[in-house]
Amino acid sequence: MSDVLDIYNIILLALAVFVFFKLRSVLGKRTGNERPPFDPYSKPAPDQRQQQQQRDNVIPLPGAATPEASQAETGEVVLDKVAPTGTALNAALRQILSADRSFEPEQFLQGARGAYEMIVTAFAEGDRKTLKQLLSKDVFDGFVTAINEREARGEVIESTFVGINKAEIVEAALKGTTAQVTVRLQSELISATRDRDGHVIDGDPAKVSEVIDIWTFARETNTRDPNWKLVATESAE
Repeated sequence: MSDVLDIYNIILLALAVFVFFKLRSVLGKRTGNERPPFDPYSKPAPDQRQQQQQRDNVIPLPGAATPEASQAETGEVVLDKVAPTGTALNAALRQILSADRSFEPEQFLQGARGAYEMIVTAFAEGDRKTLKQLLSKDVFDGFVTAINEREARGEVIESTFVGINKAEIVEAALKGTTAQVTVRLQSELISATRDRDGHVIDGDPAKVSEVIDIWTFARETNTRDPNWKLVATESAE
């Protein structure tokens, strides 16, 4: 019986030695040159800092915006693109920006373009509901009066909006808490007015005409309403 136990002990010892050498070959042995455990909160080593600087020096692909670039394109930097530094317009826009930090001239011009098309189209169609949302009370009353008179005469406007060639801010002011921005809009329209018998009495249904308007938009900077309304219109000669 003891001989059987000795054989088992020898087999177990051989297995233990085999497992030890197997683990040693897989895990390796400590030499004193192992890398310390990674600490995400520690300062990078000199070679790591160098690698980080190399990554920071990589030039982003065209169109890939960076936070620094995004910040540089806002606020005063954008104002200087719209109006040269030192001009009265630049100073006025800076006053508006100081009262309304969300004001962005380029975004405003985009909105003015959209509003212009909507207002011109709504006026031709007699769409009072749309006009009421985009016009101040005084301007709305003037537009509605013109629409009422046109309809009383039985006249109809046929209008096709072709597009806006140019839109630029030409004047600005901050009056109390009211911001006002005046835009010069150069557009192309096809417009003709017909009488009740269908005869063209104004314009040309087959001709694209250039129209230049100077419109002033305003909004209260002390309210959460971000919408601007048309408060004055003028046709450039």
